[in-house]
Amino acid sequence: MKKRFFLIGFLALTSACNLPDSTPAAVSAPTQTPPAAPTTVSVAPSLGPTETAVPTPEPPSLYFTEEFDVESSYWEFFQTGGEQSPVTSFQNNTLQISISSPDTWLIGIHNAHSYKNVFVRAKTTLNPIGSAGLICRYTEEEGWYEFNAANDGNYSVLLGQWLSPGVVKYIPIVSDGSNSLRGNTTSEIGFFCEDDFLQLYVNDALLRRVDVTNYGLTEGKIGITASSFANFPMTANFEWVSVSEK
Repeated sequence: MKKRFFLIGFLALTSACNLPDSTPAAVSAPTQTPPAAPTTVSVAPSLGPTETAVPTPEPPSLYFTEEFDVESSYWEFFQTGGEQSPVTSFQNNTLQISISSPDTWLIGIHNAHSYKNVFVRAKTTLNPIGSAGLICRYTEEEGWYEFNAANDGNYSVLLGQWLSPGVVKYIPIVSDGSNSLRGNTTSEIGFFCEDDFLQLYVNDALLRRVDVTNYGLTEGKIGITASSFANFPMTANFEWVSVSEK
């Protein structure tokens, strides 16, 4: 009996020595680094390619000669009549007007200056048959005077007025014929607009003087015309246009 109690007591003492410490060791919690505040980055806007401004050419002087050696932004073209649009081009120091449909009219207005009294002249070539002409005292609101010369020998003076875009009302003032025009593919024509009279010239010779007192146009821009007849296609070439006092 004494031996058994001693063994039990020894085992109890040994077990007690092997028990873990009742106070656990403190464990440090991992430290978290707070996130950094967001940083705002300023980015300069990316500029696209810069467009190069096209300079507006200086207008010609009040009186000048247009030789069509370069394309001019001061010419503005309008069509009236005809199914196909005329084609204009500046080639070989010439304004070329190609018309591919019958009864088609092209009006070209030079927008640089306005005139009261002015002498407009041009050297023209028509192929095969058609008319070329000159304009004075043009305004969109009031109308214009127009001198047309055809290489079949006929010529006319008209009062033109816009009714709507592409639609013109023409009032005949004079219509006649001249041998100085008939059969000539190349001619120099002139149109002197002075006060209440219009003077018509062919190859530097006075063709006719026309009284326009009753029509009342006093000032406006100058211009040119070209038109086809039943024969087409046709081409009108302007080698030069001269604007002077007389």
